[in-house]
Amino acid sequence: MTDPDAGEHEGHANAGFRRLFGDDGLTLGLGFPLTGERRGTPDPAEEVRLAERAETLGFDGLWARDVPTYWPAFGDAGGAFDPWALLSHVAAHTDEVALGTASVVLPLRHPIHLAKSAATLDRLSDGRAVLGVASGDRDPEYPAFGVDPDRRGEMVRDRIAAMRACWREEFPEIDGEWGELAGDLDVLPKPTTETLPVLPTGNARQSTEWIAERGDGWLFYHLPDETLRSYVSEWRELAGGKPFAIAVGVEFADDPTAEPEHRHLGYRAGAEWFRDYFRRLDEFGVDHVVVGLRDDDPEAAMETFAEEVSGEF
Repeated sequence: MTDPDAGEHEGHANAGFRRLFGDDGLTLGLGFPLTGERRGTPDPAEEVRLAERAETLGFDGLWARDVPTYWPAFGDAGGAFDPWALLSHVAAHTDEVALGTASVVLPLRHPIHLAKSAATLDRLSDGRAVLGVASGDRDPEYPAFGVDPDRRGEMVRDRIAAMRACWREEFPEIDGEWGELAGDLDVLPKPTTETLPVLPTGNARQSTEWIAERGDGWLFYHLPDETLRSYVSEWRELAGGKPFAIAVGVEFADDPTAEPEHRHLGYRAGAEWFRDYFRRLDEFGVDHVVVGLRDDDPEAAMETFAEEVSGEF
């Protein structure tokens, strides 16, 4: 069982964190865009309708990506919408599902804005906000924002420290490469708990030891089974009970017995193979999976996943 109070940040176990990591065993979420629209702007009404359907089907989390600009060469607009606005809108149409960012690109955002936006989402959703954070991976975005990509690691560390100070302290005193709070300004609102759960994504330009010490969990990408097993084992040695989550792309074959074919960060396979695969993830000690469904009929894919795969969990 993952201990929600594991590690340094004892005030991070808000409702969203408890939904994802408070019980023994694997939990499952879905990544936006739920409609599957990758190169343009999804229909917001359809995104919300599918989010409501996901909650009724028992998914534990809904995760929005942070892609400030569309780079056609990358081939993925990330859902187009700002994650804070999207998740706040979804919060008004759902009740208990965790609302996560997967992941906010910290070097491209100011930490005061980050702290305020995340705490606002947390308050509006009654404590369901969970923050995946990252250093980013789209090269043209850094000059667009005037950011030196070689400083990403430092910027990730500074922003996490600044956000936590803004959440925890009244009139905080902290400085960094981003600026300074000198004790004469406060940042409101404060979140529903002492601080918010922060899960670095990938390596975020940090060592695994740093992530284990300073993060509230680790969000990683799809990995081959044996590699994943070794990552989870190392994580347990360094981080104890802090959660380990991954993102996996899922494309259902028409034949439920079909063997797997590799896809970008995931697989195309039959429902029977996916059932065994997610059982293995549970056995490896993975705590949560952000599922990226790839299907021309996303609602049918959600229902298939809920009926054929996630029922065991």
